[in-house]
Amino acid sequence: MTSDADHQTPAPSEPAPAVPVLTPPATIKVPPITMPAEPVRLFNREFSWIDFNRRVLAEAQDPSVPLLERVKFLSITASNLDEFMMVRVGAIRDLIASAITERSPDGLTPKQQLKGIRSRVSTLMTDMYRCLSEQLLPELRKAGIRLERFEDLGKKEQAALESYFSKDLAPILTPLAVDPGHPFPFLASKALNLAVVLESERGESHIALIKVPPLLKRFIPVPDASNSFIPIEWLVEQHVGQFFPGLRIMKVLPFRVLRNADIILQEDEVQDLLKSVESELRRRDRKEVVWIEIDGENDDFVVPLLSAATRTSKDDVFFADGPLKLSDLIDIYQQVSKRGALLDPPFNPRIPSQLASAEDMFSIIRKGDVLLHRPYDSFSAVAEFVQAAADDPDVVAIKQTLYRTDAGSVIVEALSAAARRGKPVTAIVELQARFDEMKNIAWARRLEEEGVQVVYGLVGIKTHSKICLVVRREGADLRRYVHLSTGNYNSMTGRVYTDIDLFTADEAFGEDASQFMNLLTGYSIASVQEIFDRTVKGWTWQRLVVSPIDYHEWTIRMIEREIANAKEGRPAEIIAKLNALVDPTVIEALYRASKAGVSIDLIVRGICCLVPGVEGLSDKIRVISVIDRFLEHSRIMLFRNGGATEVYVSSGDWMPRNFFRRIELTFPILAEPLRARLESQILATSMADNVKAWKLQSDGSYKRRNPGDAPLRSQERFIEIARSEAVRIGPYEEILAKPGSARRKAKKLRKKMK
Repeated sequence: MTSDADHQTPAPSEPAPAVPVLTPPATIKVPPITMPAEPVRLFNREFSWIDFNRRVLAEAQDPSVPLLERVKFLSITASNLDEFMMVRVGAIRDLIASAITERSPDGLTPKQQLKGIRSRVSTLMTDMYRCLSEQLLPELRKAGIRLERFEDLGKKEQAALESYFSKDLAPILTPLAVDPGHPFPFLASKALNLAVVLESERGESHIALIKVPPLLKRFIPVPDASNSFIPIEWLVEQHVGQFFPGLRIMKVLPFRVLRNADIILQEDEVQDLLKSVESELRRRDRKEVVWIEIDGENDDFVVPLLSAATRTSKDDVFFADGPLKLSDLIDIYQQVSKRGALLDPPFNPRIPSQLASAEDMFSIIRKGDVLLHRPYDSFSAVAEFVQAAADDPDVVAIKQTLYRTDAGSVIVEALSAAARRGKPVTAIVELQARFDEMKNIAWARRLEEEGVQVVYGLVGIKTHSKICLVVRREGADLRRYVHLSTGNYNSMTGRVYTDIDLFTADEAFGEDASQFMNLLTGYSIASVQEIFDRTVKGWTWQRLVVSPIDYHEWTIRMIEREIANAKEGRPAEIIAKLNALVDPTVIEALYRASKAGVSIDLIVRGICCLVPGVEGLSDKIRVISVIDRFLEHSRIMLFRNGGATEVYVSSGDWMPRNFFRRIELTFPILAEPLRARLESQILATSMADNVKAWKLQSDGSYKRRNPGDAPLRSQERFIEIARSEAVRIGPYEEILAKPGSARRKAKKLRKKMK
C-alpha cells in the first residue's frame, strides 16, 4: 500500500496530440463486459455515507476553521443527516415492511443494515452534541455570541422576552390534549413539538402537545443583548404554564419526528406526471415515522406514548443533550454581526480571460471552447449566456434542462423574457428532484404562463443532466451553441459548489444536443423502454455519452481499454473525481485494472464502496476525499489511453442510479488547453491536497493526510489562481442578476475594466 509520503502528483506521460484521439469505445478491441462471478469486496453504502458526514463534522470540530464556519459545518452535518434518515432509512424500512430480505451488495440484510445505521447514527449525533456543548458554545461565548437559557438572563431581558411571547407567540400556539376525546395529532416531519406532562389537583397525570410552527424564527434575538439568542422551544417551555391554568407542569420535553421521504411513482399508474408528483408529495408528508429525537432524558410516560402513537421502537429514539434540529444553527451563522476573524476570507470569483472582452458571448464561443471551474470562475458567465440568448434577435430557439434552481432565478427570468419576445423556448423541468419538487412545480407553472413549452421529463427516470442549447441564425445558416455542466442552473449553489462548465459551438456537440433534446421532448412513457434499450438502432452520438443508454457500458469499456494498454506495456492510468462510487460492476472492473497494473487515483467526496490498497486486489488504487469550504461537486474522468490522454466531464456519478435511473450526460474536453487545465491544474492540485484531504484505508477508516513542511490546500490554491490570472468581477454579478439590459451593461463594464 502506497503511503501519502510516497504518493506524488503524476507526471505527464507521453505528449498528447493537439486534439485527443477519441476512439469510439464500442470499437475498441478489449474483452467483452463481464459481470462479477463472485461477490465483490465492498464497503456498505449506508455506512460509507455516515463516514462521509463524520468528515463534514470534523470541519466543525477543527479549531483551525473560523468559528462561524464551524457552526455552519455543524448545521450542514445535521441537515445531511436528516435527509439520510428520511430517504435512505425510509427506503430500508420499506424493504423490511415488505418482508424483502435481499442482501445489499456487501452482503447485509435490510434488518442488519438498519441495526448498523442506528448504532452509527446515535454515535455520530452524540459527537455532534459534544462538539456543540464542549467546543462551539464556549468559543461562541468568548466571541460575544451566546445561546441563552431564560433563567440565566437579567430581569430586563426576561421582561422583554415575556412581552414578545405574549404578543407574538402565544396567539399562534395551540395546546393539544392527548386523551380518549382528543386523538394523537399528526406531527409534521422535522417540525419542533413540546410534550407537556401535567398533573391535576387530584394527582392525575395528563399529557398535551404544543406544535411549534416551522415559519417562526427558531433562534430569537434577546432584546438589548447583541448577538444573544434563545431557542424558541426554550422560551415556550418557560411560559407553557399559561396554556394550562389550574394544572401543575411536571415536565416539558421538546421533540421532533422524521418521516419516510422516499417517493415511488409507478409508471403504469401515472397519467399526468405533475398531478402524480403533487399527490405523492401529499402522501409523503404523512408517511411513517422513522426517527424520533427528544431534548432531555428518557421519560417513562412520554416516550412509550410517542413510540406507540408513531409506531416506532425504542431503537428509533435518540435523546439529545441540547437543542434539537441543529440544522437551524445556520440561522445564527446568518444573523450575527459578521466579523472577519470568524469567517472564511471573502472571495470574489473571476471572469475567465476569454470572456473578459467587449465581444458578444457567441463571438467568443465561436473562436474556441470556453471552460469554467466554478466557483472560482463566476456563475454569471452561465447567466450571461442564457440572457444573451434571450436578448439576441438572431437567436431563434432555446432548449434547456432545469433540475434545481434558486429563488428569483436569473435563468428562469431570461427564459421567460425570451418566450415573451416570441422565441420558441423549451424547458425540461425535473419534477422529481428530491425536496425541490414543489419549487420545480411552481417554476414549471410560471414558465408555462410566460409561454415557455414545459416538458416534465419521464416517469421513473430523473433528468439530471445540465444542458442548454441555443440555436442562432448567422447569415443563411443556423449555428448551435451548447452549454454543458456538472452543476445546476442555480446561482446560490454556484457560489459554494465546485463545478465544471463547457461552452462550445462545435458542430458535433450541437447535433448531439439537438438529438438529446428531441429524445427528452418527443418520446412518450410507452416508448421509454424501447428508447433506452441498447439494441435500438439510429441513436448514435458523436460527442455525448448518455445515461441510461450507454454510460455504464462506456465506463466499463474505458476501464477495459486501460487494462488492455497495461497488458501491452503502454501507458495506462485512470484518474476520476466523483461524488460517489457505488456500482459493483464498475468497482469490479477497477479491481481488475489494478491487478493488471493500471495506476488508479480516485477523488471521491462522499460514498465510496470500493476497498483500496488490498494486496492482490486493489493495491494500485488510491482514494482520497476532500472536504473544505466549497462542496466538491464536479465529476472529471481521465483515461491515459496509451499516451493519447482523454478527459471527460459528467453530470453523473458511478452509481447504479446514475447509470440506470437518471438521464445523465458525459462529454469530452477536446481543446488541448482546456484538457491540460483539467489534468495539470484541477485534477493534479486536488490529488496533491494534504490539508483538507482524507485518505481511505483498506479497513474503511479515513485518515487526514499529513501536510508536513509543504501544506497544499487545493481550494485555497484554486482561489489564488483565480485571483492572479483574470479580471475579478465585483459588481458585475449584480448587474447580470438584473434582466433586460444586463448584456448591454455588462459590455460597458467589461470595457471599463479593461
